[in-house]
Amino acid sequence: MSLFSQLGVPEDLVRGLDALGISTPTSIQASAIPYLIKDGGDLVAQAQTGTGKTAAFGLPLLTKIDPANPALQGLVIAPTRELAKQIGKQLFQYTKFCPEKIFVEVTGGGDKIDLQVHRLKRPTHIVVATPGRLFDLLKLGALRLDTVRHLVLDEADEMLSMGFREEVVQIVKLTSSRRSTWLFSATFPDKIKRLITDSMSGSPKLIKVEKAKVVNRNISHRFVVCDREEKDDWIANFLLAQKTERGLIFCRTRAGAIKLGSELAKRGVSADVLQGDLSQKDRDKVMRAFKKERTRFLIATDVAARGIDVEGLSFVIHRQLPEQKQYYTHRAGRTARAGRTGFSICLIEPGERSDITELEQELGLTFQALDWDSDGRDSSLG
Repeated sequence: MSLFSQLGVPEDLVRGLDALGISTPTSIQASAIPYLIKDGGDLVAQAQTGTGKTAAFGLPLLTKIDPANPALQGLVIAPTRELAKQIGKQLFQYTKFCPEKIFVEVTGGGDKIDLQVHRLKRPTHIVVATPGRLFDLLKLGALRLDTVRHLVLDEADEMLSMGFREEVVQIVKLTSSRRSTWLFSATFPDKIKRLITDSMSGSPKLIKVEKAKVVNRNISHRFVVCDREEKDDWIANFLLAQKTERGLIFCRTRAGAIKLGSELAKRGVSADVLQGDLSQKDRDKVMRAFKKERTRFLIATDVAARGIDVEGLSFVIHRQLPEQKQYYTHRAGRTARAGRTGFSICLIEPGERSDITELEQELGLTFQALDWDSDGRDSSLG
């Protein structure tokens, strides 16, 4: 019997997981799946990107769907179009061997709304949506939420930080006939606690990942001390030393990301830039090139990188540490996906060493100084 079968996952869904090469549940999956399949009540879970949370809620949600009933039964809300598409794709893959078809539609901004309206006229069991596009479709009368039985709020802290609080509160009201709410969040600031109080009755089941398991343990955390004006040269030299490895470089601001792209180009390094001023068409073009490995390096801001899921990245470089410490886990989690190993490298200025110590204490991590000789050209970093 497979490990997922032991958690209560039906055999047809286990076959779908096997086809994807998924055989060992992650910590969040092992904790959430048995409860959600057996009980299915309200759940609050801490989970970062890259921890397998889509399967943690997706597999139980699929078991709750009645394929014979064409009505909308499950609603998943995600902060970004990219994450919504990723969730929809995974749900589709899980159901490959299901004897009865479960229909999933993804509705995100940036895609043609008339096409989404047309598709929603067909039987649809689960909708994966971004908050803004969901309300666009509701205004057009393209779907109704009174038949929704299970509501999933994924990356809830991201949604609220992006200004979707009112939309999320309204979604909670419009799905008042639901049987359960499953909320996944990397962090629990006060605004998330208020949302939990407002959207759930009684005491929901709480699953909090141990500090030691919050960040993927296959990631090696390193830091480099260098002056601000030396950072671009360091990044350029590091990238030039890579052979076939691919990676993501984070900057705090749009202007910083654009400037770094320009500086790297002057030094003979080709890297695409993903930042908030790009149109959806240009953003899609950049992401398509990166996913298809036509470009090896991508520079991004925290906001622009939300929802990015690209396999095979060997490293993440932080040109500056994120303003909010919890974003470090979102950034670092872009590498070491699907059981692989990876490096997260922080460039810090001489007076910022204490920031690394704070990250270690808050996230239960251990950082080591990057030794260019041993970690660079002559090892898996170079």
